[in-house]
Amino acid sequence: MKWMKFKIKTVTEAEDIIISALYDIGLEGAQIEDKVPLTALEKEQMFVDILPEGPQDDGVAYLSFFVEEGEDGSLLVNGESRTVDQIRGKIRAELEELRTFLDIGEGSVAVDETEDIDWINNWKQYFHQFTIDDVLVIPSWEEVQAGDEDKLVLHIDPGTAFGTGMHDTTQLCVRQLRKYITHNTRLLDVGTGSGILAILSLMFGAREAVGTDLDPCAAEAVRQNKLANHIPDESFALMIGNIITDQEVRDRAGYECYDIVVANILADVLVLLTPVIVHQLKRGGIYITSGIIDDKERTVREAVEAAGLEILEVTYQGEWVSVTARKP
Repeated sequence: MKWMKFKIKTVTEAEDIIISALYDIGLEGAQIEDKVPLTALEKEQMFVDILPEGPQDDGVAYLSFFVEEGEDGSLLVNGESRTVDQIRGKIRAELEELRTFLDIGEGSVAVDETEDIDWINNWKQYFHQFTIDDVLVIPSWEEVQAGDEDKLVLHIDPGTAFGTGMHDTTQLCVRQLRKYITHNTRLLDVGTGSGILAILSLMFGAREAVGTDLDPCAAEAVRQNKLANHIPDESFALMIGNIITDQEVRDRAGYECYDIVVANILADVLVLLTPVIVHQLKRGGIYITSGIIDDKERTVREAVEAAGLEILEVTYQGEWVSVTARKP
């Protein structure tokens, strides 16, 4: 499959309006390249994956739009065939119109042909095996290296929808789980995603794990990762649904039956989850939370205490916080 890429050089302040203008002429799904630092909110919303430090913002942005090329060389836009020159001309006309009232910078349009864009697998170049203490997390396309055979090996393929376990928040949870899991532990993982925390809990010796997630894609991700790690179906059950708002999900999960509840979710969601999930915990049960950007620590602590839980420990890694509590 061949694609034509139309790449516009502009300035960061003009990104949104150019994307909007070109959307109106049938170009969708812009790829944005700039050096604008992530805001605290963006970091919180994206905590599930890799957030490398970038270079200093220089105000320059590149917007790329991809259009599939047919066998006859034509390009389909808004259901109509167009030539490269027609599309490039339309983009230039839109940019010149915007330039009359907006600084769009250089506003150049480069066109390149590219083959076989692998939208699903390109992210794999950024995910390689790594360790969390003595746990080796490794994707299916890599091999265990000499010297790592003595580590506890977690085979994980997160796909595009869920995290890899590399982020600070996941690692905070892993370390807390290891402290509190026993061979009798029954665990509930809220927002299980690809199942990393539940699967590791079973590998640490937990008796049983239950996961919940809003995203139906979690079902396939969990299924594949259970197979990769030889986790029996009966050891790890998954429910799709919102345990905060859905009474049926809460009923299926059960009440006062979990030794540990772990939730690696956004801080604002934890505030809503905590007074609900306390009813799933056994008396004396442990509640492990993460996904908390440092300036939200107090908010989550207050929610945990308001739910009648006793805070045992607060741990930190980078900008992130984990709050561990016990139900009296």
